[in-house]
Amino acid sequence: MAHTDNRTMRRVLHREIAGTIGLLTDEHDFKAMRRYRTFTFADHTTYLKQMESLLRARALQGSHTTVALFDPEEYAEFCTQKELDPDKSSSRARFTAQLAATGPTLPYDGRPLADLVPALVDEAVRKATWEYATTLLARLGACTSCGEDIGRAAFTRAAGLLVRILDTAPPGDRHLVCSVTGPPETLLAALHVGDDGAALELDETEALEFTTVLALGLATESPGGLVIRVSAPDTSDRVYGWRMRGYGLQPLTAGEVFDAYCTDIESGDLISPESNVDYCAPPDLGEEKHAEGHQH
Repeated sequence: MAHTDNRTMRRVLHREIAGTIGLLTDEHDFKAMRRYRTFTFADHTTYLKQMESLLRARALQGSHTTVALFDPEEYAEFCTQKELDPDKSSSRARFTAQLAATGPTLPYDGRPLADLVPALVDEAVRKATWEYATTLLARLGACTSCGEDIGRAAFTRAAGLLVRILDTAPPGDRHLVCSVTGPPETLLAALHVGDDGAALELDETEALEFTTVLALGLATESPGGLVIRVSAPDTSDRVYGWRMRGYGLQPLTAGEVFDAYCTDIESGDLISPESNVDYCAPPDLGEEKHAEGHQH
């Protein structure tokens, strides 16, 4: 009887333990891990099927599982730094545990891996974009004229611009995209803001990432732009935006917004505009209250 009670208690406790699984999302990363003798999977498709079965089984048992993006190169570096044997399952487990705290992760919510994997990759891209933009902002240092920290001042300015953009938008859910062009590639950040009629709802992490990318564009005066799409029931979506110009934003005309959305990026050919969408000029953001410090 005592033995049965112990088993029951262990099953209950098992459901209390949150787990993390490191996932090899593509064939290239999977092949890189096959060089280790203790990594016994031979086929990526089979590996994904088995992983999905494991995730479903844990979910049915009431266990919470976080899925992390497992990068073989980062794993090899981790093992070198920690002086671990990379050909041991215990080393992979330690690396996965670190991913739970520092890497891009998503909770397993029952959706198929075919849907979860793209979302996990997007999360990794978002995190890498934010870290890269943050690093570049920190490297800008202090202004030689006023001594103000350029990156910090640009972030403050970007946050103020974002607040004014949201405040002047018409009622409805708002989806914003900011792009900054520069070497080695274009940085993109997106922000979704829900509007329930009483208050705006947004993800703080998304807002931080979005503001950081916008701040980088302002601080470096790089080519770029910001567009917003507002959607509300029983009305056409409204799309408008700005280009980055100097240390600020310059409104796009309705024609420029139309051209941007109705031109094929690769061929340059015109494409049909979406139905129930108004391409328009942005509202006036109002007078900006200049703060003391860096304004160059």
